[in-house]
Amino acid sequence: MSAALQERQAEYPPGMARTMVVTAAIIAAMLQLIDVSIVNVSLREIAGSIGATTVEIAWVVTAYAVSNVIMIPLAGMFSDLFGRRNYFTASIIIFTAASAFCGMSHTLNEIILWRFIQGLGGGGLLTSAQTIIVGAYPPEKISMANAIFGMGVMIGPTIGPTLGGWLTQSYSWHWIFLVNIPVGILAAFLSWNYVHDRPGAVKPKKIDYWGIAFLVIGVSTLQYVLEEGAKDDWFNSPLIVTLSIISTLGLALFVLWEWHTEHPAVNVRLVMVGNMPIGAVLNVVLGLVLMGTVFVFPLFVQIGLGWTPLMTGMFMIPGAIATGISMGLVGRWLTKGVDPRLIMGSGILIVVAFAWMMGLSSPGSSEGSFFWTFILRGVGMGMMLGPILTICLQGMKGADIAQSSGITNMVRQIGGAAGIAALNIYLTDRNAVHNTDLLSHVNIYDPATQDRLSAFTGGFLNSGFSADQAQAMALKALDLTVWKQYSIQAYNDVFLIVGILTLACLPLVLMVRYKKPKAGGKVEMAHE
Repeated sequence: MSAALQERQAEYPPGMARTMVVTAAIIAAMLQLIDVSIVNVSLREIAGSIGATTVEIAWVVTAYAVSNVIMIPLAGMFSDLFGRRNYFTASIIIFTAASAFCGMSHTLNEIILWRFIQGLGGGGLLTSAQTIIVGAYPPEKISMANAIFGMGVMIGPTIGPTLGGWLTQSYSWHWIFLVNIPVGILAAFLSWNYVHDRPGAVKPKKIDYWGIAFLVIGVSTLQYVLEEGAKDDWFNSPLIVTLSIISTLGLALFVLWEWHTEHPAVNVRLVMVGNMPIGAVLNVVLGLVLMGTVFVFPLFVQIGLGWTPLMTGMFMIPGAIATGISMGLVGRWLTKGVDPRLIMGSGILIVVAFAWMMGLSSPGSSEGSFFWTFILRGVGMGMMLGPILTICLQGMKGADIAQSSGITNMVRQIGGAAGIAALNIYLTDRNAVHNTDLLSHVNIYDPATQDRLSAFTGGFLNSGFSADQAQAMALKALDLTVWKQYSIQAYNDVFLIVGILTLACLPLVLMVRYKKPKAGGKVEMAHE
């Protein structure tokens, strides 16, 4: 065996060693991504168990989101500081231990504290997992590596509510946390035995305390505003206004400091390298479409069509499977030199078709109406994510891969949170508009309204209710009919705006700099 081949195998693990490394990384990433959404469907049960109000229990979600988004961009620095294997394994252990304590919590303060610590561990998992997976493959196979990581990014948030609903319904809410323990132990074992430090890694000469401080202030306050703004009526709340100002100043100081300091905690200059500016914008929209639709669809079918949470979650599994298949195919296409712009553009158009079809929903829509629509979503999202991950990391080497991964993952997470907040505001506005419009056509003097009330009243009379009871119940039934109708119209508008925002990304795809490889060569993205 030549010296060059031995060196290459030392840097890129072959065979079973690579399988174990990738398995450890993808399990850890899935743990983090599932826990972003697994708690949402169980908040009512948790609140009832520990005696918390609806407003208080929201901190179980917010505490995790805040600590998680802080750690994601810092993972590259900590990996070099402590060693990738040590940091990744420690993050898994912290996440797993915090999960155990979350499951055993008896008070609100306990579960909020442990969720915050769980987020600190989880934030180190996502970026490190992507770096580990990408580092396990040679440059010409980076597209396949990103496809493997992308499966976790897409599938995790989708199956989280399903798993959470099933565990809560079949056992108790404690198991949405306790289920992480055996999986976390397996991931920690694989990490310690198979993950190695990054070749050529150098410890930072000094810790960038100011950069970390500005990041913590800017990102944590921004995440709080995005998570809690709707509950506090946004900028009508003095707290939200104050935190928005602090967030803006914190992020501005963070960027300025990191741009000019010699040893930054987060190398923000990478945002301007190659296709990273375009990739950052596409990641924001990707986060919006991914998290926004996962947020909106359950509300739509449960409020408008009467689905149960478990039914909703089970319905979304085939779409997640379609995403996995799509990501695998995209990885192969990119490795073979298919133009990533063509794949991304096709994915955008498919997602737009999904949004348009969802925007045509009606009270008569059923599970069958959405099945192939969500298959389209899965395929389209997979075709968008793979090339976006590839263009962001293509040409990066060494520490820049971890830094770029941290930046892109943070941008996508914040894009998802911002997308949910924006769609929630838009949904509220459209509800008000459609409610006003429908009520203007519903009055007791309108023949169609009289016919509907008579039908409702007759039905209740036939069921044995008195005339007064039947009339009162008929009015309530009519009110419910109007409510469902304007709710569905509002959700249709939300899906359509998602489609418009996605379509607006199409010109950006044309701006991606791409150099077609020669026969037998590897895919290259031009960068400066």
